[in-house]
Amino acid sequence: MARPKPATFDKLKVVAENRRARFDYQVEDKYEAGLALQGTEVKALRAGEASIAESYAEVRGDEVWLVNANIPEYSHGNRLNHEPRRPRKLLLHRREVEKLFGAVERKGMTLVPLSIYFNRTGRAKVELALAKGRQNQDKREYIKDRDWQRDKARIMRERG
Repeated sequence: MARPKPATFDKLKVVAENRRARFDYQVEDKYEAGLALQGTEVKALRAGEASIAESYAEVRGDEVWLVNANIPEYSHGNRLNHEPRRPRKLLLHRREVEKLFGAVERKGMTLVPLSIYFNRTGRAKVELALAKGRQNQDKREYIKDRDWQRDKARIMRERG
């Protein structure tokens, strides 16, 4: 019997975070995926250098790929250094890939990376979100609700 997955992911060291994604998209479901990396990419990630601001994930055939993620070349790398913006394969279970493919094809959803991090065992992972894009009106309502929640918490703190 497989052991149950925890409700939250085990993030020891967050390398890159896509903070804009939670504003631009309404997150429906989250997945944890492994990254297929080359040697110097791991070293660059451990140094804390990465950007996933403009990146996205796509399903090609029966595989999921992280596209347009920028992991800059390792400073002490030599001629064997990696290409910074190459597509990287995401490691997911077959059922998860089929579920993501169905949601992207039928429901018109998007696969957005929320963060790249190292877990407790030292493996590089991607927190991948199945999300639906927000319209401008939805973004304004989101801002209004977020500000009200902040003000409400401040008022409750002041009044005790």
